[in-house]
Amino acid sequence: MVALVIIKDLAEVASRYFTSKIILKRLKEFITIVLRKEGKKNYSFLSSYRLITFKNTLAKVLEKYIANIIFKAVEKYRLLFWN
Repeated sequence: MVALVIIKDLAEVASRYFTSKIILKRLKEFITIVLRKEGKKNYSFLSSYRLITFKNTLAKVLEKYIANIIFKAVEKYRLLFWN
């Protein structure tokens, strides 16, 4: 139900980004967290750490939305040919 409510607004936002050819810097930003791996003897090596990267949620939603549009067009116009 929530998806039905926001889909129109999401489509409008996505349309504005693409027609104006502007993708906000915030959509390209990531947050990276560095965690120590447990039980390492020497933390001076990069392999002693684990990186976790968080991508902007709106960017993920827009990417999925665009991928769905492309997929539907590919199916509708049979752009991929299978032997």
